[in-house]
Order: sequence, then structure tokens, then C-alpha cells
Amino acid sequence: MSAPLPQIIEQLGLSIARAQSAMDINSVAIAKSMAETKVMIGDEEHTLLSLGFAPSFYAFTEATVEAKLSFSMSETTETSVDVSVSGGGGVGFVMFAASVDVGYARKFSVGSEGQSSIAARIVSLPPPDQLTAVLRRHNEKN
Repeated sequence: MSAPLPQIIEQLGLSIARAQSAMDINSVAIAKSMAETKVMIGDEEHTLLSLGFAPSFYAFTEATVEAKLSFSMSETTETSVDVSVSGGGGVGFVMFAASVDVGYARKFSVGSEGQSSIAARIVSLPPPDQLTAVLRRHNEKN
């Protein structure tokens, strides 16, 4: 909650770029593994790619940064008066004493709440057309 919005957006963009790169590298590594993995069907040897398997590719389609903030402020003033009276006296003469305690309080209250969320959407994509074309040419040669 203390980071400036431009910095949050920049970090989100960089994080998505790093994650996209890692997903692409992973898909290429899976394609290589599929090309090297041999399967015997009857007396013929095939790679997973020649059998039509293809790696999955993924892409980020959207990313959302959401921030919600709530602030509140209040001021209260309280005054209290305590009076105690005592009296005494005899015939025809009465004497009273009173003590007064005045209290004054002023209170300030400030509150804030915040929450944020970041969401990203990833979708599966078919292999790139160029990769599919290269795989077809490779399979035709073998």
C-alpha cells in the first residue's frame, strides 16, 4: 500500500514479461523433449512430435491492478461537570459547600484502510505456425 502507482504498474509489467519468457522457454524445452522421446509402435520408432503431440504455449491476455482506499476522521468534544454538595447547620443558620470539577476533553480519531489486488489471465495458445511448419517438414524427411 505504500508503493506509488507508477512503480506498481512498472513492476507488474516486468513481472509479466519475465513470466512470459519463462513460459516460452518451457514450451520450447518441452518441444525438444518431445522430439527426442521415441516410442515403438509395432516395429516402427516414432517421436512424440511425429505422432502429432505438440507442446502447449501460454500467453498473458490481461492484467489488472486494483486498489481500494478508505479514510475516516472524527472529532469529539466532551465536557463533564461533577458537583458535590455538602451542608451543615444548626437552628436558623445553614452553611453549604460545593466543589465543582470541570473536565474538558477533545479527541481526534483518524483511521484508514486499504486493500489491493493484482490479477492476471493466462490462456493456452496453439503452437506458432512456423513451429508447426518446421515440424511437418522434419516429419516428411524422416
